[in-house]
Amino acid sequence: MTTLITYTFLQIIIMLLLAPLPTGIIRKIKARFQKRRGASIFQPYYDLIKLLKKPQVTISTTSSKVLVLTPYILLGSTLLAACLVPLSTKVTVNLPGDMLVLVYTLALGGFFLTLAALDTSSTFGGMGSSRENTLKSIIEPALIIALVTLAIYYGSTDLRKIMIESANSSLSIDPVHLLLLLALLMVTITETARIPIDDPSTHLELTMIHEAMILEYSGRHLGLVELAAYLKQLIYITLIANIFFPHDQLISFGGILGIVLSLSILVLKVIIISIILGLIETNTVKLRFFSIANYAALAVILSLLGFLCVYIF
Repeated sequence: MTTLITYTFLQIIIMLLLAPLPTGIIRKIKARFQKRRGASIFQPYYDLIKLLKKPQVTISTTSSKVLVLTPYILLGSTLLAACLVPLSTKVTVNLPGDMLVLVYTLALGGFFLTLAALDTSSTFGGMGSSRENTLKSIIEPALIIALVTLAIYYGSTDLRKIMIESANSSLSIDPVHLLLLLALLMVTITETARIPIDDPSTHLELTMIHEAMILEYSGRHLGLVELAAYLKQLIYITLIANIFFPHDQLISFGGILGIVLSLSILVLKVIIISIILGLIETNTVKLRFFSIANYAALAVILSLLGFLCVYIF
């Protein structure tokens, strides 16, 4: 029990330290492609520290306790979800929970964020929550089908077991993994509010989706919400990195050195996937809201094809 608590605490620390890095890398890639120097890749860390250090927050007079409690519930549920994602199979501790618990834990935070957006009686909050939940309703079938396919393929919903078994598969010879990889990459872009679905840097009322839901937050509350968003993004990136690009089978030794090497390779994979996401953003344009249904349909089709390939190959 002590070992489990210690490992969980260390995993939380690692996830918190790594969470803002993908956003910093994506922003840097976009700046370079726009012929700008851009801010440091560590700028999201500085912004978080600045927000969390602010002693006062602005709270709408028409809101209830839901608005105040939501940042803490959102961050708490996201941290819990982060604990359910194995970072390395070299660690012998088997964390409780599986991919289904992970999805519903993330959904809990999203539910309260929607309530908070509606709680202020703000036009922007209502618009943003409506758009956000519309997107979730059409993209989450792709996520569910992809996860069910993985569960059937490996005979388990345990993420650690899936990571271990995936080491025996190869994207070059296994169409199931390739199709599910593309589907989950599209889901990740949607769930993390990135281009071509949403632009996290805009505050134009006709285009913003996620940003419209958090306009009423400021100070440390905004910092907690932003940190939860960074963690959610890292969770999806880690899932893609560890399930579709396993690396622990390449490390022949265990112990502390094996764990450190495994985590170092994981950080490298996170950086590479972040660069890919940045390249996608710089080479695509934001879709019209009513065109996102076609994007979601493509993700669902890829997941369904992966599901069918399980029984064909």
